[in-house]
Amino acid sequence: MITAHHALTAAGTTTRGATGLTGIARSVAARDKKVTDRAALRAHLRPATPANRLTDAERGRVLEALNSARFIDTTPAQMFAVLLDEGEYLCSVSTMYRVLREHSAVRERRRLARHPAKACPELVATGPPPCQGELSPPLHSNP
Repeated sequence: MITAHHALTAAGTTTRGATGLTGIARSVAARDKKVTDRAALRAHLRPATPANRLTDAERGRVLEALNSARFIDTTPAQMFAVLLDEGEYLCSVSTMYRVLREHSAVRERRRLARHPAKACPELVATGPPPCQGELSPPLHSNP
């Protein structure tokens, strides 16, 4: 039915007339048309690569500079500042972190607590509960 509605509207019939002929609500037809348009649009779009993306050689140069003996104990932000003072620009600080992350060279440096797994207590019954008369002394009543 919905394809008939779309065919009628494509042929020039008004939306109101097509919904009257097919018995479909206009909101349903509009929603279906929006979904098919979005799916067609998504099929034609590809993730765009940025024009200023670093080449593999440039990424290798950044990684080499980050792992050099000169900057081994500095953060990428400190290295960025030193290189800028010398008049050299490799990439941004965030790109430096991105290159380090690609090579698994960035880790969490805070001391995070690693708690051992705790066993849940388990109640084990060995038998029925003892009767009152067996373990406790008899209760005396006053006449």
